[in-house]
Amino acid sequence: MTVIALFGATGKTGQRVQAKALAEGHSVRALVRDPGKVQVTHERLQVIQGDVLDAKAVAQTVAGADVVLALFGHVKGSQPTLQTDGTRAIVAAMQASGVTRLVTLSGGGLRAPQDRPKLADRVMRTLLRLMAGAVLADAEGHLVVLQQSGVDWTVVRGPMLTEDPGKGRYRVGWVGVGTGMRISRDDLADFILTQVADRTFVGQLPFVSE
Repeated sequence: MTVIALFGATGKTGQRVQAKALAEGHSVRALVRDPGKVQVTHERLQVIQGDVLDAKAVAQTVAGADVVLALFGHVKGSQPTLQTDGTRAIVAAMQASGVTRLVTLSGGGLRAPQDRPKLADRVMRTLLRLMAGAVLADAEGHLVVLQQSGVDWTVVRGPMLTEDPGKGRYRVGWVGVGTGMRISRDDLADFILTQVADRTFVGQLPFVSE
């Protein structure tokens, strides 16, 4: 049984990851700001109340875990550097506890060396920079934290996320290289969980799509 420290468990993707993790026999330690938003109870689910910027709560969540899944993101009222600062707090807790595996979640606007963006990809990134520049800058900041951390990190990136039922199949590649423009949250959650044991993409930013 793998013990997963989960950040972002009450988000739309995080809920699916949590449910799949429990169904697959993992144990989950979930840090949430509002425990009332956790929709399930389970003997292998431990809910810890707190914020990803609270070093003590983060350390409590990470302690005893085998892997960390950081799926939290910006919500109304979030500070501009939430992902960067939260990732920094998580990395510090991992280093203190000896946990080495970390998987985070971002979008295709965050670039990887293997990307070969087409015109549509470049247009979307330009729009993202114009409309949500602070969020993209924060994603880039969290990547710098990871690159300097010494942990075995993977950043899972996705395109437009849908509420469609999962198909149970998806493509994993790079922006503009054999991938599409959308994916269901169910399928994205499935891929995220494969990264608990799979080390293929350590130090990389795979892009997952239909």
